[in-house]
Amino acid sequence: MGTQIGLRCRCGEVRGVVTNAAPTAVNRVVCYCDDCQAFMHRVGRADLLDVHGGTDIVQVAPASLSFVQGHDKIAGLRLTPKGLYRWHTTCCNSPVGNSLTPAVPFVGIAVQAFDGGASRVDEVFGKPTGAILGKYAIGEAPKGSTGFNPSLILRVIGKVLGWRLRGRTWPHPFFKRETNAPIYPLTVLSQGERDALRPLCGPRPTAPAGPRVAPFTIPP
Repeated sequence: MGTQIGLRCRCGEVRGVVTNAAPTAVNRVVCYCDDCQAFMHRVGRADLLDVHGGTDIVQVAPASLSFVQGHDKIAGLRLTPKGLYRWHTTCCNSPVGNSLTPAVPFVGIAVQAFDGGASRVDEVFGKPTGAILGKYAIGEAPKGSTGFNPSLILRVIGKVLGWRLRGRTWPHPFFKRETNAPIYPLTVLSQGERDALRPLCGPRPTAPAGPRVAPFTIPP
């Protein structure tokens, strides 16, 4: 089984585990895109963004992530009808994974979701291998986050292709194998709702974070 590392939401109602955890088994990158920023603002968790609006993400094979508690408190959000699936908890609005459809097998997990904090994540997965989409960073773009990074792109493609070829798509923590349909409730933002988040995001936010955007929850 190798190394395992737990993850949990802020209040502890939702818990999971990543198996076979190692630097060679994952891809870790800091993303500064405005969609990642918008999602964090939408769920009221902009506190998880770094000073430039970045999200530190560990990408793992879907089959390596499983939830062991709180399945009834997980929901999905898409910023647009074809956007990334962004999974979060309804108990405390904690992000627990980003994904595309099972055809592109990966799950990106914000480092704050892992037990033990940043030091434990560094120990298990190593430091980030790069940064992307720095053109959306707030303030001066961090070094290496803009432009084309071929080694990083090739690493991501290699990981995802390898996971697919080795059958690491299933079991998927967020989709049903029989139908490829989402396991959990899903909400898609309207164009107006998505546009309302843009003033909060980089590269030049024009609205303050906080009370202008209420935390998002799935109604009972």
